[in-house]
Amino acid sequence: MPTLFRFLVTLGVLAGIAYGAMFALVTYVEPKKGEITIRIPADKINQKK
Repeated sequence: MPTLFRFLVTLGVLAGIAYGAMFALVTYVEPKKGEITIRIPADKINQKK
């Protein structure tokens, strides 16, 4: 039984670390906002097969 308890505690700690990392990303990282324009050459659009 101690092995099962140690396994469950290890899984709980790893889940806590993952949750903390996701929370930190959501809290501290701000995405860059802005419009993106990409020009596509006409020969790429009208390719004949």
